[in-house]
Amino acid sequence: MTDERLIRVLLVDDHEVVRQGLRYFLSTQANIDVIGEASSGAEAIALTASTHPDVILMDIVMPDMDGMATTRAIKAVHPDVAILALT
Repeated sequence: MTDERLIRVLLVDDHEVVRQGLRYFLSTQANIDVIGEASSGAEAIALTASTHPDVILMDIVMPDMDGMATTRAIKAVHPDVAILALT
């Protein structure tokens, strides 16, 4: 038995179908736990503060606050969170 660390993931995309697909795919991995989903930059910032993910899968093109601005805001407060950009 291996001692694998559970990776806590937050999904950020303004398209629900994309988030559902990512959630489904990631659910097939034993050591990944999708802890939340955000449909906007503001929601992503709030969820990061409340859920403390290890990794965020971030959409770049979103209305209101794009993924780059959201990433900068999150990294300013939570520099330890890894953020992967999705395009």
